[in-house]
Amino acid sequence: MTASRTARERVRAELTREITDIARRRLATEGAGGLSLRAVAREMGMVSSAIYRYFPSRDDLLTALIIDGYDALGEAVETGEAEVSRDDHLGRWLAVCRAVRGWALAHPHEFALIYGSPVPGYQAPQATIEARVRDVVVLGRLVSDAWRAGAIRPPSDGAPQEPAQELAGDAATIRELMPEVPDAVVWRAVTAWSTLYGWVTFEVFGQFDNTIEHRESAFEHTMRLTAGTLGLA
Repeated sequence: MTASRTARERVRAELTREITDIARRRLATEGAGGLSLRAVAREMGMVSSAIYRYFPSRDDLLTALIIDGYDALGEAVETGEAEVSRDDHLGRWLAVCRAVRGWALAHPHEFALIYGSPVPGYQAPQATIEARVRDVVVLGRLVSDAWRAGAIRPPSDGAPQEPAQELAGDAATIRELMPEVPDAVVWRAVTAWSTLYGWVTFEVFGQFDNTIEHRESAFEHTMRLTAGTLGLA
């Protein structure tokens, strides 16, 4: 019975992977809003009722794709950052930036799924949270390490040092990812992270077309400027 159950589990895992692979490819042609379980079933040669044993609804399939996307991005960031010496905080930041951009450019439709327009009628469940924060956890660890090492310096461009008092609660929530870091540095980290994802979103969605020709050089320069905002330069 154990061998039979293991075989069934293996078949189920293989079919689940095939379903998500097909659905991921269809994102490129139909977008998340046009994703259909029936269409996926037809491409697999399955009757539509059979696919519901694996994904009871389109939203369940979308959730699986979203978790896969966040996990893939998180893994890319973790791998890239881990290759840099722990005391090279600037190098770790640049590695994170390059990993985010590299993954997004290699998987534009998956990036669009997790960072593009919301899918009408879909609300991401709690099950997506752990995968969603994998890349942010890396940033938080980096900022905490740099702060404890004295490697974050005050900005020299006259930028305000202290955030408004009303932001203290939000800073406390974010600080769960970067323990011991003061509010001013928390918001500099948020600014840096927003700049990174803003750039990548612009590039993936074509906002730099006919404007910035040398994208890689421009990205590197921008991320080094952003490191200065964070205090790592």
